[in-house]
Amino acid sequence: MNSEPLNRFLYGSKLRAYALMRRTTYVLTILSVGLLVYAHGVVESPVKLRFLYYAIDAILAVFVLIYVLRILYSFERVKFLRRTWFEGTLMAIILVNQVGTYLLGFPVVYNLFEGIGIPLSVEIYRVLVSLYMLVLLIVELLETRVHLKTLQVKPAIIFLMSFVLLIGIGTALFMLPKMTTVPGGMRFIDALFMATSASCITGLTVIDPGTYLTFSGQVVLLMLVQLGGLGVMTFATFFAMLMREGIGIRHHVAMYEIMESESISFTKGLLRKLIIMTLSIEAIGALLIFMTWEWNTEFDVTGSKIFFAIFHSISGFCNAGFSLYPQGLYSDPLRSWYTMHLVIAGLMILGGIGFPTIIDLFSPKAMRARMEAPWRNWKLLTRVTVYTSAGLLAFGTIAFFLLEYFNTLSHLNFVESLITSFFQSATTRSGGYHTVDISAVSVPALLIMMILMFIGASPGSMGGGIKTTTFTVIILSVWRTIVGKKNVEIGNRTIPHTVSYKAFAVFTFAVVFNVFFLIILSISDSKFDILRLAFEQISAFATVGLSTGITAGLSDAGKTVIILSMYIGRVGTLTLALAISTRAYTTAYKYPDTHLAVG
Repeated sequence: MNSEPLNRFLYGSKLRAYALMRRTTYVLTILSVGLLVYAHGVVESPVKLRFLYYAIDAILAVFVLIYVLRILYSFERVKFLRRTWFEGTLMAIILVNQVGTYLLGFPVVYNLFEGIGIPLSVEIYRVLVSLYMLVLLIVELLETRVHLKTLQVKPAIIFLMSFVLLIGIGTALFMLPKMTTVPGGMRFIDALFMATSASCITGLTVIDPGTYLTFSGQVVLLMLVQLGGLGVMTFATFFAMLMREGIGIRHHVAMYEIMESESISFTKGLLRKLIIMTLSIEAIGALLIFMTWEWNTEFDVTGSKIFFAIFHSISGFCNAGFSLYPQGLYSDPLRSWYTMHLVIAGLMILGGIGFPTIIDLFSPKAMRARMEAPWRNWKLLTRVTVYTSAGLLAFGTIAFFLLEYFNTLSHLNFVESLITSFFQSATTRSGGYHTVDISAVSVPALLIMMILMFIGASPGSMGGGIKTTTFTVIILSVWRTIVGKKNVEIGNRTIPHTVSYKAFAVFTFAVVFNVFFLIILSISDSKFDILRLAFEQISAFATVGLSTGITAGLSDAGKTVIILSMYIGRVGTLTLALAISTRAYTTAYKYPDTHLAVG
């Protein structure tokens, strides 16, 4: 088919049409998101809700029309469809559902999901489409040249502010009347606490998400966990790639610095794999959790069972530790479901070892290369991450087993005690779930758990703490000093002194922040003993989410301290320091050496 006459006819109006479509998309996206928030967070009247949903569906229909016009005006239409396949698929789903609902009287999305017991399917569908359009709008604005010229900020600043924005949006949503089951909504400080805990994938709570939050509130909580786990910048960059043939060097440099990748080219390849691998692992985890629910578990409909499985899978892999049960996995009868415990422990471990390590271990390309060359070793980062994580996991399991065998594990047999000890060791690496009563754990076991929490997960992962690689570099640097070696060596490689300095800087910042905030907590919440406060503080800073049960009882000042700890722990002490620091004008000089007495 010759499209040349059509292209000539449209050529003269192309610029005006694109400008009009862009402005219309901006306005309608903001309007649709606003209507959704108003409908799900405020409006109670069924008549008003029906009217709002009609308006939202009309906006979605306009999005389809705009996409069709973009196809017509893009002259190379096949290339355009290949480049925007994701958006095209979404628009096709909207078109089929709109035609079925309003022309044929057969709501496709409703009939498809309600038939298997998934409630509110149409509302979730509208929310997802509108959020997708909002993300596209944000990416479009960030990619505009005018903004790139006026916003010359460090990638670290962008990273910090993205979490501030996410926390602010989450706080506002949690305060809406329909997000909670109690009249009057959530207090500001509690909403801020929950939004920070979810965005920073910590898991500390001042309310019971399963009973205090409505279904809409639980969905908001889950979305904050998912966005906070992968990072707003990651999602923005991923959607930018879905919209276009590629992304600019600015995005690559930002992701390179934020994710601490080995190279910019590696970051480019990592982004696509990161989203796909995350969704795949979470889907497999949800399926396994769904299959491990015991027969006596009570669910109203199959949809609730599916939602619970998805919620705990995402929360587990993101190392968030949120649960829809009052006491988490320690609730009856979950505390005795050891198969599910192992599934969630596996999700927490995968989420804590870091995406570069996961890709080096499990990506099809890496596995094929290893099969062709079995003698080929893992990358050094992978070896350090896996061996250190395995060592800490084994140490935590053995220590908890020996210290708690006659305490919190006394009612269990040997195998159950071993699985429970393994789970507590895995969860201290930033997981947040627990299958024992943490308030009853002995002091020595609490101290070991605090050490493991402080070390935390690995770089490029969902977890917090000072990271396993930092811990390894510090141990090797100390050993080098003791034996009198000139360089820090590992795996027949020399670690540069700058890496050692960075490791000690991270450790120093972490210690200073925790001690400072602990002093404030000891003043604001002196009703709790110092050990419980220290456990709470380190759990917040390492974004773990374990607690001895004092979180809800903290004063507003104490909650504010924990909020700051969770935020600083998530963005990283070094990232925060780099964001607020100024670079030296020059380092091309050296003062004479001197000696100080140390030790």
